[in-house]
Amino acid sequence: MTTLADLRTRYARGALSETEVARDPVEQFRTWFDEALAAEVPEPNAMTLATVRTDGQPAARIVLLKQVDARGFTFFTNYLSDKGRALAANPRAALLFHWVALERQVRIEGTVEKIDAAESDAYFQSRPLESRLGAWASEQSKEVPDRATLEASEARFAAQYGEQPPRPPHWGGYRLGPQSIEFWQGRPSRLHDRIVFYRQADGGWRIARLSP
Repeated sequence: MTTLADLRTRYARGALSETEVARDPVEQFRTWFDEALAAEVPEPNAMTLATVRTDGQPAARIVLLKQVDARGFTFFTNYLSDKGRALAANPRAALLFHWVALERQVRIEGTVEKIDAAESDAYFQSRPLESRLGAWASEQSKEVPDRATLEASEARFAAQYGEQPPRPPHWGGYRLGPQSIEFWQGRPSRLHDRIVFYRQADGGWRIARLSP
């Protein structure tokens, strides 16, 4: 019988060197993201978001990347959720992309801030109606007695707002401004390639290789 200790994968799909990566980590991220799209990786914009609660307990969950540019990596959520409360108390966080089919990871660490209301409004209005109503219906991270309670809440807001629900004041976007971005490429013998970019005081980036 196969045990957990027996599970192994030999990584041999690619390589990454500090002389070949783009000089800008966002450009390198876009290259890898486009390759994940081309490879039809399931939900390539799914990323783990790690935060720290006020009691010091780390917490992680999957969220979806919705925008990336020179300012950082943007996602949307309920500000009153577990992650929203954690970010209000400690606006430092980490993101992790894991594209299994390409044997790649991208690790990002930095500080988080809310995006402006106009950006949140624009994205909210682009969402399907069901998702917009869901943002009103769900008091995210709070206990509910049963699913029927959620469905009744959704029906109530559907009756109130019809097909034009406004953005809830407790819902919107966050942007993580990266201080470090690491690109990890699986390699044979567990001698993986790890190329990391560190943000410098002048806004530029220093590139280094990390031991696996």
